[in-house]
Formats: sequence, structure tokens, C-alpha cells
Amino acid sequence: MLLPDDHRYDRARAAWNLAVDQRPAAIAYPADAGEAAEVVRAAAAAGLRIAPQATGHNAGPLGPLGEAVLVRTSGMIGTTVDPVARRARVRAGVRWLDVTEAAARHGLAARHGSSPTVGVLGYSLGGGLGWYARALGQQADAITAAELVTAGGELVRADAAHETGLLWALRGGGGNFGLVTALEFELFPAPEVYAGTLLWDVRHTEAVLRRWIDWAAGAPDEVTTTLRVLRLPDSLGGAWAGRSLVTVDGAVLGAAERAAKLLRPLRELAPAVDTFTAGPARTLVHRPAYPGGPVELAADSAVLGDLPPAAVDALLAVAGPGATAAVPLVELRQLGGALSRPDPARGPLSMMDGRFLLSAATILGGPPLAYERGPAACRRVVDAVAAYATGRPCLNFTTRAVDTRTAYPEGVWERLKVIRAAVDPDGLWLANHPI
Repeated sequence: MLLPDDHRYDRARAAWNLAVDQRPAAIAYPADAGEAAEVVRAAAAAGLRIAPQATGHNAGPLGPLGEAVLVRTSGMIGTTVDPVARRARVRAGVRWLDVTEAAARHGLAARHGSSPTVGVLGYSLGGGLGWYARALGQQADAITAAELVTAGGELVRADAAHETGLLWALRGGGGNFGLVTALEFELFPAPEVYAGTLLWDVRHTEAVLRRWIDWAAGAPDEVTTTLRVLRLPDSLGGAWAGRSLVTVDGAVLGAAERAAKLLRPLRELAPAVDTFTAGPARTLVHRPAYPGGPVELAADSAVLGDLPPAAVDALLAVAGPGATAAVPLVELRQLGGALSRPDPARGPLSMMDGRFLLSAATILGGPPLAYERGPAACRRVVDAVAAYATGRPCLNFTTRAVDTRTAYPEGVWERLKVIRAAVDPDGLWLANHPI
């Protein structure tokens, strides 16, 4: 247990986003579920709350931790794969790279996201939008079991035969129901996918954006792509240093010939770079869209519905080649497909009510945006298309405190509240998006 006067405290308290200033009352590093239970009992006895955290992604909405113990589960690692059942079991500190490698040895893949360094648990409990989301749904839907420490310091297992209501809540309810020490989830057979990136100079943004939005509306479920407008720093080095670009990347499940045909409308725009090709599924996690290591970051996001020409005009004004003080990253993730088909019995986030997920992000502390202007610049991008937002946020991409109930369909929030009250009547757990 580390206290604020320990010389290791400052390093241990850091979130992945170094702009988040976490100052907990104490920091614990349990090695296993038994030690985690001891920490929970000790914290409760001392009148402190508990904030579980592995990699520290999306810590901004947590708020003050002065009356809480930050439980770092990063040392609880280990991944096993059952190739017959097509399931993986991971401990609390596992990151996606470990899972994709273990699954690939058996010709399997997981619903991982776009960064190899993101922790599996936080991503999964909060939903989890990955490379196969339109074909398979969110990662939360794949959860089949969870092992966790309760607010009373007991070890329980939630699965299809035990604590079924708790399992339902964990499939998208975040860290509100216990300190999860292990997850089990479904894998799927995917020895090869057709994936890559199309890249143009930023001056082609309007043509690419309009074509991609029209194309995305009619794309089949096996296609999941993201459009990005990138302004790369000079410090990057290499051929793309200091360049401004528009890209489309993603994955297509299915035969290479069909995938190539589906991508033809985008390739007709003559990208300067085209890396789409058939390859092993395991390589997708090595295509990160965000920095792998801790950085000072500002970001904002919104789930959008249809984007008519007026919406495209508004986006171009804040992110296109003529935009002033543009943020370094603006992206639109393609939703729909399996994400638009609700299955309330599966979990609280079985459906995403929207067509696109908009995100804007900037590195803080230096050019092109000063530290104090970064959050406002990201917000300006989101505000530009606020008229087309669904009003239902994607919590894993929501980096500030919001009214969490707005993320869930009608009736789901009430059910989550009942389950939270039953398993944590004294409000021990401190989640970034509280229920």
C-alpha cells in the first residue's frame, strides 16, 4: 500500500492520460484475487471508497480520489484460451495484445479495439467498440463470466448459472458492481481478415468524407471502418512528419475478392497509400490509432445519427483543410450493423443508437494547440455537429463527467440502479461513469 508520502506515490498514481491529476488516499497493488479482497475489506473498514484501475485509460471522469484507494490491478496478468469452447479467460491486468496473440495460436480472434495497450477489463465492462463491431457487436456482449470481489470483500463468480443479474450488469455497466479480477469471453474463428488503410492528402478531405459517408450507409455488416483527419507533428519524423492527411482504415470479414469489391468506391478516389490486403487477424491490434504510451491528452466525442450535406459542411469547417486551429485528430467511426440490433437480455449496452461516433483529440502541452485551449478546441468540433447527435454518449469515449443514465435505453438504467443498490448499498465502488 502506497501513501502520499511514499517516494513511489507520484509515479503510481498517474493515469494513462497524464493531464488527469489523480491523488488518491492510498494506492494498492494486489497480486491476486485474495489480496484484492483484503484491500477491499481494509478500505471499507477505514471508510474509504475504491477505484479499480489497470492501465488508467479514461480516468478523467472519476473526479477527486482523496477519499478513495486506487487499486492498481496491472500486476494481475495471465491469459488462457480454450480453443474447443472458443473462449478466453483473462486476469484483471491483461492488455489486448496478450489476448490477440494467445487466440491467434488457435486460429481465433477477439473483439479487441484499436490499441494493443488498452486493458481488456475496462474496455469490456464499458462496451468495447472494435474492428469487428458491425459484424459481431460490442465486446461486452461477448462476456460469459466474471470473477469479482464484492463490496463485502467476498469472492464471487457471475456466469450463466450463478449471479445472472450481476453478469448482465457487467456487460456494459462499467466498474460499478465490484472489483473484477478475471473475465471470460467468447472468441470467434478468424484466421484472416481484409484490413488496412487508405490515405490521401488533407486537401482531398471533402471528396473523401462525402464519398465515405454515402458508402458507409450501404456497407454490409462485415465492414467496420473509421475515417480520420490527421495533422501530424514535425516531431513524428519520417515521410509523414508535419503532414495533414485524411485516412480510412478498418477491416472486412470475408473473402478477399468480395472485400476488394466492397472497397472499390473508396479506391476510385485514388488514395496515395493503400495498404488493404488479406492477412492474419492478429495483425489488426498492431494498427493503433492512438499513442501507445501515456500522454497529456484532451478529447471529446458524440454519437451521431445521419449526416446530411449540411452536417458534412459543418465538419469541414472545423476539421477540413481550411480549418483554423484544427485539432490533430478528428475521426468518425462507422456504427450500425450488429450495433443497431438490440438484445436487452444480453446486456445493458447491446445497442448503440447512432450511425457514427465522432471523436476529436489533441496532445496537450505544446503545438499545435496550447494546453489551456485543447479541451475547448475538441469541444468546438463536437458542437459543430451537435444538431445531429443522438444525445446518447458512448461511455468508453466520454472523457468527462456526464449524466450516465443518458447512455442507456429506457428501463435499463433503472435495472442497473437496482442491481447496484443490491450489491453495493454503501456506494463503495468509484467508477468513471457512476450508476
